[in-house]
Amino acid sequence: MAFRKAVHRLTEIGRGSQDYRPIGRVVDEKAIVNASVGLLATGGSTNHAIHIPAMARAAGIRIDWQDIDELSAAVPLIARVYPNGGADVNHFHAAGGMGYVVRELLDSGLIHSDIMTISEKGMAGYAEEPVLETGALESPLVTFRAAPHESGDPAILAPVSAPFKADGGMRLVKGNLGRATFKTSAVDPERLTIEAPCRVFSTQDEVQSAFKAGELDRDVIVVVRFQGPCANGMPELHKLTPPLGVLQDKGFKVALVTDGRMSGASGKVPAAIHVTPEALAGGAIGYLRDGDRVRLCAVTGTLEVLEDISDRQPAHAPRAEMGMGRELFAMLRSHADGAEEGASAMLAEAGL
Repeated sequence: MAFRKAVHRLTEIGRGSQDYRPIGRVVDEKAIVNASVGLLATGGSTNHAIHIPAMARAAGIRIDWQDIDELSAAVPLIARVYPNGGADVNHFHAAGGMGYVVRELLDSGLIHSDIMTISEKGMAGYAEEPVLETGALESPLVTFRAAPHESGDPAILAPVSAPFKADGGMRLVKGNLGRATFKTSAVDPERLTIEAPCRVFSTQDEVQSAFKAGELDRDVIVVVRFQGPCANGMPELHKLTPPLGVLQDKGFKVALVTDGRMSGASGKVPAAIHVTPEALAGGAIGYLRDGDRVRLCAVTGTLEVLEDISDRQPAHAPRAEMGMGRELFAMLRSHADGAEEGASAMLAEAGL
C-alpha cells in the first residue's frame, strides 16, 4: 500500500499535472543546506561529504567542506546510530525516526521550511510518519500522523535542547597534507589530537599484514594512499577499522590518514579521510615516508606533516588491479576530479 501511495503521488507531480515538481525546482540552495544539516544532526555517512557537493554541482550550486564544517559547528548531534552509537536503523525508527528528527530541526529553525519537496506539505510533511490502517469492511489505507514529540528512546534520539553533542561531528582538517574530512562524533575527546610517526601503505591488505606481524604495536599514524577516485575509484576501506581499533584499545595513540573512503567504518579511531589532492593527483600524501611525524587535530582543524618534504620525489603508484570489469571504468577514473568536488568525471568534463 505504501508503494501504491508513492506511485499515486508520482502521477500527481509529473509533467502535465497541476502540481508539477521537477527535480530542477526541488534541488536548490535551501534544499542542499537542509541535506547537510540532516546529515550532521544524525551523525550520518561521511560518503555524503562527497555526494552532497556532487549533487549540488549538478544543480549549479557550490558547497564545499568549509561550508559543511561551519554548519557542523551550529548543528547539534541528536541521533546515536551506528557507528556513532550502538543502535541500528530499526532502533532509530522505533525511537521516532526521521519524523522526530525533521520536527526537531524545523521547530528549532535549523532547516528551511519554505522549500519545494515531493510532499504537498513541504518539509512539514516529513515531520509525519505513514500508518497503515486496516478495517474489516475496507481495504488497507495509508494515512499520516504527526511524529512523536518525545523520543521513544533517549539513548538513540535526543531533542535539540539537550543534544548528545553541541556540534554535528564532521570537521574539515587541512594543512600541508591537503584537505580531509574528520568524523568526530564517535571519537573520544582525548583522541581528537594525535601526533605520531607515520607508517605508509598503498593498500589496506598491507596494513593487515603489518598488524598481524606486530609491526604497528606503537603510537602510529597509519597512512593509506593511492585509494582516491583517480587511483582506483575510491573504494570503502572496511578492513582498516578492526586492526586500528585493537591497537587503540591496547593503549596506543593511533590515527588514520587516507585519500580513500571509510564511511560505515569511520568510528572510534581518529581518521582523516578523503584526503585531497589524492596521491595519484600529486597530493602531498604521496610524498610521505615511514617515520615522518604527522599531526592530526580535529580541535584546530589541522592535518600536517612536521618534516620538510619539499625536495622529495612522489611515491610510485602500485600496479592497478585488473579483471572483474575494472578496465571498463578506467576512463572515469582518469577524468575524475577531487573528492571535495564530488569525485565525478562527468561533472568535471562538463565544466560544472
